[in-house]
Amino acid sequence: MTKLTRLLTTVATAAALGAFGMAAQAQEDCPRGDLDERFCDRDGDLIADIPTDPAQWVDPDTLIFAYTPVEDPAVYKEAWADFLTHLEAETGKDVVFFPVQSNAAQIEAMRSGRLHISGFNTGSNPLAVNCAGFRPFTMMAAPDGSFGYEMELITYPGSGIEAVEDIKGGQLAFTSPTSNSGFKAPSAILKADYDMLPERDFEPVFSGKHDNSILGVANKDYPAAAVANSVMGRMMERGVVSGDQVVSLYKSQTFPTTGYGLVYNLAPELQEKIQNAFFSFDWEGTSLEEEFGKNGEGQFLPITYQEYWDVIRKIDAANDVSYACE
Repeated sequence: MTKLTRLLTTVATAAALGAFGMAAQAQEDCPRGDLDERFCDRDGDLIADIPTDPAQWVDPDTLIFAYTPVEDPAVYKEAWADFLTHLEAETGKDVVFFPVQSNAAQIEAMRSGRLHISGFNTGSNPLAVNCAGFRPFTMMAAPDGSFGYEMELITYPGSGIEAVEDIKGGQLAFTSPTSNSGFKAPSAILKADYDMLPERDFEPVFSGKHDNSILGVANKDYPAAAVANSVMGRMMERGVVSGDQVVSLYKSQTFPTTGYGLVYNLAPELQEKIQNAFFSFDWEGTSLEEEFGKNGEGQFLPITYQEYWDVIRKIDAANDVSYACE
């Protein structure tokens, strides 16, 4: 080997080691935990950091808002109308309500940059955080600060199902695989507390939404279903179903409800304005109070994903749920 060859080899080796070192340093500078490789979490709060490079910030003229697809989107477009007017005034932007049809479509819309502000349901929050760069910062609560809902296993009178164990051998309706109360929590509870598994002990079916499951039980299309009782309560308040059409078999611990937030790469000043819009909104006499007051909700409560979704992440871990983006 000539001196020149040795020199070139040494330089190439040093360059390779230098590149490796830079990549390792970059990795150290961008810890991400379960987050997708597009995001960083330098402060350790489990959500994507706002980009440090202003060139990566997004500041659109029109903001797109979506509410979680648990019930008829038309009902909720009207319910959110007064809040979205307030949001426009606070941000100086036009705001458009985007009626999503599924949790997967909602997550993909944010991941692809077509959704800026959203409420993701309890179970899909972790996937939205890790795959779409969702930064939740608030959820609805009662004026006294209480919040949340329970998962209930329900049936209808005369179904022959008197206890959870009686579901064996029949159907159990879930909503979607990303739903906490509609799938993940009941799956974990049935496995841990009742040694009951789908396919082996009962036939799982998916209705798509909580209202579909509730109506399915009330109309005797499903013998049993796992649902969020907050949705069921609102449907009863509206007269869509009545209390004598449903029997509760099981009620879980209280879970956090829909988490509201925004996509990570909105300009920081705009993010601040959006957050201020939530916390400065006066609920009294509004379309939002008319709908969500049926659950006793009347304010937006500040939250952190790290603390408030801890129990949900534990349920996901028990179900071997992956946050990898597909």
